[in-house]
Amino acid sequence: MLRTAVVIYNLGGPDKLESVEPFLFNLFNDPLILRQKAPIRWILARLISNRRAPVARKIYAQIGGKSPILEETQKQASALEKALKSDKSTKYQVFVAMRYWHPFAEECLNQVKEFAPNNIILLPLYPQFSTTTTKSFLQEWRSRVGEQKIDIPTSMICCYPREKNFITTTAKAIREEIEKLSIPLTNLKILFSAHGIPKKFVKDGDPYKNHVNQTVNAIVD
Repeated sequence: MLRTAVVIYNLGGPDKLESVEPFLFNLFNDPLILRQKAPIRWILARLISNRRAPVARKIYAQIGGKSPILEETQKQASALEKALKSDKSTKYQVFVAMRYWHPFAEECLNQVKEFAPNNIILLPLYPQFSTTTTKSFLQEWRSRVGEQKIDIPTSMICCYPREKNFITTTAKAIREEIEKLSIPLTNLKILFSAHGIPKKFVKDGDPYKNHVNQTVNAIVD
């Protein structure tokens, strides 16, 4: 039987209040986030993370002292693995990797190696592609694979800003909330929120803004 490892990946988040500052440092020390040369980037990342950490810790303290992203992603991994069991020709195992906090790409890769798969599928939990998210993780993954000289066929899912089930599920959730309001649709306004990236990145060809617009338009339709 074929063995396929599916790696779902996301940004990550601190697992305790003490992890907030190193998490922020890892984020801002990413060359695809702060696009400066290494020594300057390291200094800026240290300064920014040190300055932002106290405020961020207060926010995380209000939601239990840590980010919920890992636990929620592990739930997604379990649900996906269960859904994939319907394919009797392949044994699937779903792994979780995060970019800026545990489990890092290297930790996940070690787990994947123990599974000894015939192939690997990398699935971003970012529906919209950006150099600051999907590309950043893929660069890190390739770097770790190269260091360990791993040669396993790997496919990389890019993005899915208009994927049918993603759009219909989101629209359904919004519609259910609208029905609770009992107000005329003409009085309704919906605010879509997303992380921003610098305009320069967009001008340089990062498709993220366009992909977000595609998602919003599809949901509204």
